[in-house]
Amino acid sequence: MRARSSSPVRFDELHARAADAASLAASLPLIAMEARRLSASISLGLHGRGRAGPGESFWQYRALRTGEAQSRIDWRKSARHADTLYVRDHEWEAARAFHIFIDRSQSMHYGSGKHPQKIDHALIMGLALADLLVRSGERVGLIGQTTPSASRQIIDRLAEALLQPITRDVDLPRPLRLSKQAHLILIGDFLIEPETIEKTLTEFDRDNISITLLRMLDPAEIDFPFSGETELLSAERALALNIGDAAGFASEVRKKLQAHDQALHQIAQNRHAFFITHRTDEAMTQNLLTLMRHFSRRQDAGALRAHG
Repeated sequence: MRARSSSPVRFDELHARAADAASLAASLPLIAMEARRLSASISLGLHGRGRAGPGESFWQYRALRTGEAQSRIDWRKSARHADTLYVRDHEWEAARAFHIFIDRSQSMHYGSGKHPQKIDHALIMGLALADLLVRSGERVGLIGQTTPSASRQIIDRLAEALLQPITRDVDLPRPLRLSKQAHLILIGDFLIEPETIEKTLTEFDRDNISITLLRMLDPAEIDFPFSGETELLSAERALALNIGDAAGFASEVRKKLQAHDQALHQIAQNRHAFFITHRTDEAMTQNLLTLMRHFSRRQDAGALRAHG
């Protein structure tokens, strides 16, 4: 259930934002530590761009071309071949700019049973992705908050930026003009109208950027395991809906989720975006590996245009 208001921010809203900031400040050190541990466990290592160009990583030996400076000759390699002079090519290492958005609206603070809240996994995976991308030679920032950076302290930089106050009901970032061949990573539950998501992606996609959608869902939102008399409470408003016997209502909920899921996949396909879903009852490692394998795919044009 979602509701929006255009009225001025009230005192209780400001108080709630302050409480959110205090809660995040208390949990961020542990979240950052877990992000570092998760990043370190995924030993992808540094990678280049798979073609010759400026950089430090060795790519291949090749024969000296007519007109090339003799200073480029690798004499040790050439000494093993009497009739050929060899040079060392390096991989092209022009860093791409990755812009991350993490949905911190109230629906992201949901967690059923013993499962963590969606926001916890979103923050950990977002920071771990940032660290892995920087280690891979890319630049990363939080869209609308920090400029993309290749700092080795990227987790600390982004964690500090996350402490800044936010509007609590913002599910998607405000469309900004990004550099060409930039990459936008949206992390959230996307439990909003598909038309809103498509409109936002269309605004961003005007500059031929690449887009990745990382959806966070609690297992209860997928399986709807409730039974007996049940009352649904809005995560963002003081609204409640008595649905009676949850078991009888479950099939309708699953149909709506399936329709929403199909709509999201269609939007991702239309926008050539990479779409992946993470359940909070699953380990984060596999989905991070999937994402990093996707990001490591290189095209000569630079932009990634894949759909999953």
